[in-house]
Amino acid sequence: MSAPAVVKPGPGAGDASRAGLLRLGAVSYLNAEPTVHGLVRESGFRVEREVPSRVAERLHAGEVDLGLVPSIEYAFGRYAIVPGVAIGSSGPVRSVCLFHRGPLERVRRVALDTSSRASVGLVRVLLHARLGRDPEYVRMPPGLDAMLDHADAALLIGDPALDAETDALRLDLGEEWTRLTGLPVVYAFWAGPTGVVGPSGVRRLQQALASGLASLGAIAQRQADGEPERAAKYEAYLRDNIVYRLGEAEQAGLMEFFRRAHALALVPAVPELRFHEQA
Repeated sequence: MSAPAVVKPGPGAGDASRAGLLRLGAVSYLNAEPTVHGLVRESGFRVEREVPSRVAERLHAGEVDLGLVPSIEYAFGRYAIVPGVAIGSSGPVRSVCLFHRGPLERVRRVALDTSSRASVGLVRVLLHARLGRDPEYVRMPPGLDAMLDHADAALLIGDPALDAETDALRLDLGEEWTRLTGLPVVYAFWAGPTGVVGPSGVRRLQQALASGLASLGAIAQRQADGEPERAAKYEAYLRDNIVYRLGEAEQAGLMEFFRRAHALALVPAVPELRFHEQA
């Protein structure tokens, strides 16, 4: 892999928006909590949580400075990535699943979670490879029963997928991607316009993740409202299923996703990976 481009802040660019506050569009799911651990209490940051699709919309509209954006959105803007921080998986992910009641090979219509963008691209890539054809896709709010009433299969992401109790079969998209490519999959990362964050801001975001990874038990307890069984389930998920690094293997998986998405005309081009400067 060629060396990724490093974007240095331009004249007048700093570690915060013009108001002196770096506005972060964070994802409102359990798996994103380690990436913002402690930032809510830090001066200089304003953390605003939304579902992934809404984070992408707000970044494109300039309503946040950096967004924990669905990976596919990177191909639609002139953005740079905060190095070293991502939400991904290498094998089963448990929280990005295609639920189906009949054989997968008979799926003709797929309901897509409107909260998702990266996983929508991922399921389309995977089903094209698996079935050799493209099913009909319809967008629906996340609600598994309603989705399966209107389609043969339903894509559900995040906490609703992780907590789903159903007799439907499920295809774990993280596991299916790694089986197909031998690579990790990257669902989201921090990205924003070039120059919006400098080395000290990058370092603080990396430190927030390091703090979050050291506090997975506490994060799981908080998200489970103190219920021991749910807390244990959530902690195991964060430790065993989610990959938070953005190393060479993850970048290779990301580029492979962009290549496959471009081949299906899901993105306009295969973008170069550009990174904000770090200390």
